[in-house]
Amino acid sequence: MRSGIGYDSHRFAPGGPLRLGGVDIPGDVHLAGHSDGDAVAHAITDALLGAASAGDIGHMFADGDPANRGRNSIEMLHLAAERVRASGWRVANADVSVVTEQPRISDYRDAMRGALASALGIGVDDVSVKGKTNEGMGWIGRGEGLACIAVVTLTRG
Repeated sequence: MRSGIGYDSHRFAPGGPLRLGGVDIPGDVHLAGHSDGDAVAHAITDALLGAASAGDIGHMFADGDPANRGRNSIEMLHLAAERVRASGWRVANADVSVVTEQPRISDYRDAMRGALASALGIGVDDVSVKGKTNEGMGWIGRGEGLACIAVVTLTRG
């Protein structure tokens, strides 16, 4: 078995919807980024690639490559999962915490778990999505953006 950890953060920018965990959340902000800014998918992708010693999201999907401009992050996660499977590993589970004051993650948790499980090729019961606040502290507490931390466990295929 191997485990990997991933982290991602993005600033909020005007204009919605906000995409997290493959789910569009209605509102007046989105996450600024080269791709669609889905920090949940990005953190899990980094954890997945790290666990397999297969680099990181920036190596696999360079932000200098115009093909990645506005790219769907769930598609990126799916391609990373395929790479990991091709190297002889199987995703056992994924766990992600989203640190944000808004939106409330619990309202979208089940939809996110479904989208992430599908991209990873695992069951919904093998994906955990949790929401945490930053208790009003720092840039997250001021509502400037959000951060995600993820852990993925792999087993030999």
